[in-house]
Amino acid sequence: MLAALLPLLTTPLMLLIVLLHILLFIMWLLILLLIILLIMRLLIMLLITRLLIILLIMRLLIVLLIIRLLILPLMVILIPFFVVPILVVLAASFMETDGFGGLFPNFSFDSYASLLTSSLTYNLYYETIKFTLLTLMFTAIIGFWVAYYLVFHVRSKILAMGLFLICTVPFWTSNIIRMISWIPLLGKEGLINSGLMAIGLISQPLEFLLYSSFAVVVAYVHQLTIFMIVPIFNSMARIDKRVVEAALDAGASRLDIMRLIILPMSKSGIALGAIFIVSIVMGDFFVVKVMSGGGTASVV
Repeated sequence: MLAALLPLLTTPLMLLIVLLHILLFIMWLLILLLIILLIMRLLIMLLITRLLIILLIMRLLIVLLIIRLLILPLMVILIPFFVVPILVVLAASFMETDGFGGLFPNFSFDSYASLLTSSLTYNLYYETIKFTLLTLMFTAIIGFWVAYYLVFHVRSKILAMGLFLICTVPFWTSNIIRMISWIPLLGKEGLINSGLMAIGLISQPLEFLLYSSFAVVVAYVHQLTIFMIVPIFNSMARIDKRVVEAALDAGASRLDIMRLIILPMSKSGIALGAIFIVSIVMGDFFVVKVMSGGGTASVV
């Protein structure tokens, strides 16, 4: 039978048909191979993506572990000495008290009700905020101009540092001593009243000088001005003097230089000094108690 088909296969038409079948078979093989390659590529990409996700998760876990290890010493200190006392105070604020320091484990809002409805509470907050704002204003004014003079008007750096150290000399003594030293100066028979009466400007002592809000603000300004001078001095010392000279050469006035150059470049020092002043005044009670004569108080 094969012998009978051989003559047929030798014809050109049959050869063409056979070649077409062979080409179609090869094309199907190529298509199948391409499909297999695409599937393998997708699988490889999926595997690589999973590996990258795993590596990213592992890296994130390592970073979190490092962060926990870094903050662990801080947490060891903060939790027992800061968080726990605050929680204890918070829990005690909801307990009943006998008025002598004793607490009863009975849940109550009486403490908050008496606190928020008492006029004394609002008066204490008013006095504290008043002392804070007045002290902040006067220390900022004095500190700014002292630092400005030391940085821009004292040409010698050695002299500037010497004058800066002289500003710190009164602060080498105790705050209590510096505060009490105002009493013989501001008292009814103190130096100021005696001097004014001696030259005839007043006929009787000025009572507002001592044991008043004025005395409290004076004591705070005296004690805390250095906390405003130091950061402003450091900020101004970083200002390039050539910027000021260029502004002068360009025709800028002293006011423009102060407003557009000195003040903006001293904001960090002013802000840092303000943080010091506000935190100290808001947390102090001794100066208010002594210099006001017990006539006012703070919230501390």
